[in-house]
Amino acid sequence: MLKRVLTAEQIEEGEEISAEDVMVAAMEARLQPGNVSFFAFTATPKAKTLELFGRRPADGKTPEPFHVYSMRQAIEEVFILDVLKNYTPYKLAYRLAYGGREVDDQEVDKSQGLKQLARWMRLHPHNIEEKAKIIVEHFRTHIAGQIGGKAKVMVVTASRKEAVRFKLAMEKYIRAQGYMGIGVLVAFSGEVHDGESGPDPFSERNMNPDLRGRDIRRAFDTDEFRILIVANKFQTGFDQPLLAAMYVDKRLAGVTAVQTLSRLNRIYPGKEDTFVLDFVNQPDEILAAFAPYYRTATLTDVSDPNVIHEIQSKLDAARIYTVSEIAAFARAYFDPRGTQQQMQAHIAPAVDRFRVRQREAVAQDNKEELDALAIFRKDLGSFVRAYEFLSQLFDYGDTDLEQRNIFYKYLQPWLTVENQNMSLDLSPVELTHYRMQELGRRAVRLEEEGGDYRLTPMVEVGTAAPHDPEMARLSEIVRQMNDLFAGDLTDADLLTYARH
Repeated sequence: MLKRVLTAEQIEEGEEISAEDVMVAAMEARLQPGNVSFFAFTATPKAKTLELFGRRPADGKTPEPFHVYSMRQAIEEVFILDVLKNYTPYKLAYRLAYGGREVDDQEVDKSQGLKQLARWMRLHPHNIEEKAKIIVEHFRTHIAGQIGGKAKVMVVTASRKEAVRFKLAMEKYIRAQGYMGIGVLVAFSGEVHDGESGPDPFSERNMNPDLRGRDIRRAFDTDEFRILIVANKFQTGFDQPLLAAMYVDKRLAGVTAVQTLSRLNRIYPGKEDTFVLDFVNQPDEILAAFAPYYRTATLTDVSDPNVIHEIQSKLDAARIYTVSEIAAFARAYFDPRGTQQQMQAHIAPAVDRFRVRQREAVAQDNKEELDALAIFRKDLGSFVRAYEFLSQLFDYGDTDLEQRNIFYKYLQPWLTVENQNMSLDLSPVELTHYRMQELGRRAVRLEEEGGDYRLTPMVEVGTAAPHDPEMARLSEIVRQMNDLFAGDLTDADLLTYARH
């Protein structure tokens, strides 16, 4: 670290270097030098990218790209394909039933109840099987024959467990129908434990036995495999020009939506159209994500340097650490002769205070305090990310902020947040009605978009606040889910196993 922030002359001449010298040098090194030019090349710049690398015009307004080859121009010149030309949204309608009179209607955190019920529904076997059927049949009918019979597709799922279940359901359906030549791969990191699908952990290795040691990218590039199911992995940065369709079963927004759907935009001989079937998002949401990048990405304003002081005050108010502990830790950290033991000694009191308050909150079932401690830990990371970005743009000239940055960075990993998500007993819940309705293929026309789709810079950080959970009976939460999703279901949508 020292050699990165101090001059070679100081080190070579053996000059006495204090912790203050190192701290100031670190701050100066983070600021962008006036005599060096940096260039960033990206199709989907974030607000941070424009602020860091953008060219600031003479009138002092928001930074601008030094050059633009827009998405619109690239599509018009057939450098990439328009991935929104054939976009088909779906609407899911379902109804749930909740137990009988003998069931203990538990009172639960309403927010947690809604989230766990939604997750239960996403993982429900009937839901997965119906979507798997739609995907396979759409692939066979509309995609398989494209690009000389070489076209491939990607299925984007919201979790690793969903990816596992999609793989099992899809291969089961393919076997049952006797379809040939539709090899399916699944990509996710680590292992997935899903007792409902099998007793052993699932991994890429045991779920893709036909890989035979090959990398998934290389295997998917062969004629052997046509469908790739992903959970985050390969959702961005994956280059496979034979991809002609994408089936989305995950909430997408902002730059992630653009980067995900843009896996389809590669040009390939014989590839004329792409298709997106979306089970979750709606056209106006996708339009809002793509619009900032269709012509020229611009900023609404520049970041506010004062957000750092606001989040600092919020962290101080939690009384987890003292100013003297921050200063002592920073001296040990920036001291060329400082040791890990010295740094640990100065961070330990804050860790102890956090853990004591957490134990007391758990013992008292104080959910508001547990929420506040979880937000405190999150805010530490928010401060570090904000400071390390903003200090490249603004010269704060404040060693106190530098000390806090390094203290917070080291403190956060030591703070383990108690899991407040209670596991709800959803066994009394039953799916009785189900309908997946196609809303029709349409083009999401970016050239007709209206409204302000400029990128928003950093104007507020760490605004979350603790709150008392709103409690509700599980039966009430089920009724609320039905109000949201039941729609105009009829007896024709009643599931067979629910008729008896």
